[in-house]
Amino acid sequence: MNAHRAILVWPDIVEDSAPRALWDAAAIARATGGVASGDFLCSGVEIDSRDVREGDLFFALKGETMDGHRFLDAAFANGASAAVVDRPIPQPHILVKDTNRALEALARASRERMQGKAIGVTGSVGKTGVKEAIFAALDRSSRGSAHRSVKSYNNHVGVPLSLARCPENASYGIFEMGMNHSGEIAALTAQVRPHVAVITTIAPAHIESLGSEEAIADAKAEVFAGLLPGGTAIIPADSAHFERLRDAALACGAKVISFGAAAHADVRLLDSVPASNGGSLVTADMGDTRICYTVAAAGEHWITNSLAVMAAVRAAGGDLGAAGLSLAEMPGLAGRGARHQIALGNGASALLIDESYNANPASMRATLKQLGETPARRRIAVLGAMKELGDFTPAFHAALAEPLAASGAEFALLVGPEMDALARELGKGVTGTLGKPIGFAHCANTEEAVAVLSGFGLEDGDAILVKGSNSVGLAGLVAHFSGKEG
Repeated sequence: MNAHRAILVWPDIVEDSAPRALWDAAAIARATGGVASGDFLCSGVEIDSRDVREGDLFFALKGETMDGHRFLDAAFANGASAAVVDRPIPQPHILVKDTNRALEALARASRERMQGKAIGVTGSVGKTGVKEAIFAALDRSSRGSAHRSVKSYNNHVGVPLSLARCPENASYGIFEMGMNHSGEIAALTAQVRPHVAVITTIAPAHIESLGSEEAIADAKAEVFAGLLPGGTAIIPADSAHFERLRDAALACGAKVISFGAAAHADVRLLDSVPASNGGSLVTADMGDTRICYTVAAAGEHWITNSLAVMAAVRAAGGDLGAAGLSLAEMPGLAGRGARHQIALGNGASALLIDESYNANPASMRATLKQLGETPARRRIAVLGAMKELGDFTPAFHAALAEPLAASGAEFALLVGPEMDALARELGKGVTGTLGKPIGFAHCANTEEAVAVLSGFGLEDGDAILVKGSNSVGLAGLVAHFSGKEG
C-alpha cells in the first residue's frame, strides 16, 4: 500500500468492536445505585424533554421551581428509551432517590471508564470558542473519536451531563467549565479530572460576586486542583495575573505551558498578518519547532485563542497539522463571531457580526477593535448591557466610549438600562475617527432595538456588530435581520 493510499484508509481500531449503545440498564443502575425496571439500551443522555431524540435516557431533574417528572410523557413521545426517576412509572426506567445526584453519579462512572485524554477549559472570555476549536482539532486527528460539551453546558448540571454523554472509547473529551462564585470550578474539575487544563484569559466577568480580578484569577485557577498527576496547565502569558496562575498551577504539581505574545511565553506569537478570508496567518514558536497556520475567525483575540488551542492539542498528544487545518476551516459560532450577509434588496447587502451570546469589558473591547478592522462603508455597533458587574457597572459601561470611538463606528444602538452610563458619555459629544460625534440611540429592550435599526436605513457595505450579555436577548435581533436562529 502506498503512502497516499495509507492516509485515505480508515484504520482498524480495536474499540470499533465495542457495543454501540452508550449505556445499558445494568450499567446505569450500577452507577446510580438505582433499580432498573428491565433491560434496555440508551444511545444518549438528555435533561430537556424538548431535545430528546430516539434512544435517549431522560433524567427527570428537580429544581427549585421545575420538576422534570412533569415532562416524562413528552420525553417518551420524542423517543426516549428510558428515564431516571424518583418514583415508579409504567415506562422503562431507573428508580433512584435523587435524580440530580444520580446524574452526577453517572458522570463519575463515565469518567472512570473513559479511555482517552480529558481536557478542561475555563476562562473569563473565549472558553466556548477555544473548547470548540480544540474539539475540532482533536476530532479531526482522531477521525471522529473526540467528544465535547455542547453549547455552553459548563455549570453544575451541564458538566455532569456532558460527562455522562461521553462514549467509553472516546480518544479525547473536552469539557468547558464556568463559574459565578468561588468554589464552583473546584467542584467541576473534581468531576472532569483533566489531563490538560486551559485558562483562556482573566477579565472582570462575574466581578459582582467575586469583587476583584485577583479573586477571579484564584477562582479560575481552581481548575488545576483537578488535574491528574503529571497533568498540564495552559495559561495566558500576557495576563496581568500570569504569575498568580502559574504559581497556583505549580502548587498543584502541574507542568505549566504559557501562550501569548510575551517573550517568556512557551507558545509564542512571532507574527500575524491579515488573511484573505478575513482571518489571520499566524506564525508561532513552540520552543522546539515553529508552526505557521491560518485562523479563519477574525480578530486579534482569535490569534491569541489559537495559541491556546495549539498548546492544548500538543499537551494532549494531538496532531498540530490537523489543528492548523481545523483553525483554517472553523466558522464563527452563533452568538460568538458568526458572520451573516444581510440582503437589503437590489443586490445590496450588509455584514452582521453576531457576538450576541455574552459580553464583559474585555470582550467588548476586543470585538469593537475587530469591528474597526472590518472593511465597511459604515460601521454600526449594537451594544447590549454587560451583566454581573455589581458596583462597577456604571464605570465599565461608560468606559466603552473610548473603544467605540476607536472602532470608527458612526452610530451606536445601546440596549438595556445599564447602558445609560455610556449614553451619557456619548451625549457629551464623543467623536469617532472621522472627527464627528458618534450618533446613538438608547433602547430599553431588544424589541425597541429591532425597530430602531429597521428604521435606521442600512446601506450596501455597512458592517453591524451585535454584542451584549445573553440575557439582553440580542440573539433575537440577529435572528430578525439574518433570518437565522442561533
